[in-house]
Amino acid sequence: MSYYSIAIDGPAGAGKSTIAKSLANKLGFIYVDTGAMYRAISLYFIRNNIDALDTKSIKEACKDIDITIEYKNGEQIVLLNKENVNSFIRTEAIGKMASTTSAYSDVRIKLLELQRNLAKTSNVIMDGRDIGTCVLPNANLKIYLTASVEERALRRYNELKTKNIECNLEQIMKDIEDRDYADMNRDMSPLKQSEDAILIDSSTMTIYEVVDKIIELTTF
Repeated sequence: MSYYSIAIDGPAGAGKSTIAKSLANKLGFIYVDTGAMYRAISLYFIRNNIDALDTKSIKEACKDIDITIEYKNGEQIVLLNKENVNSFIRTEAIGKMASTTSAYSDVRIKLLELQRNLAKTSNVIMDGRDIGTCVLPNANLKIYLTASVEERALRRYNELKTKNIECNLEQIMKDIEDRDYADMNRDMSPLKQSEDAILIDSSTMTIYEVVDKIIELTTF
């Protein structure tokens, strides 16, 4: 039996996870949040006081890390060494750590096998920075989802304000620009649009419009 895979790549704040989750729900696919996996590993590094630039310690730590995914009542549960860490991996500090350490080969190799195995056994949707270019180069459908820096910063600002978290729009914009530069210029698997990916700019689109557009592009 063959399975259908959808790869969604793009910069931070473009709405990849929101779109992927909605698509998975509508299509009955498994949503594999690869970003959450990198965030889970980053949580381990932070908890163990490992510096983001200490590649030797990161390599050693990878030997002690197990990341798995389970689904309970339709919700993806990310397990770090059997601990549900869903509520710990969405902070800014974790995001910055993940942006740096996701470039390291030891970290990427650790997760690559699991991600590919999931695509071999289920219909999946994955989102990240290098899904179509590296993780699932043979994905049935590849999307490069982006939005302007200003729009991405505003979305993040509104999200934090809704949670009553103090934030500064200009600082968020700078953080996003810095994250973009780091992701696009890292040595291993930099963020880029694969040649066979379809570009979707969501700057002026609603979530529903983006989801409907991608569904139109599926071929199963």
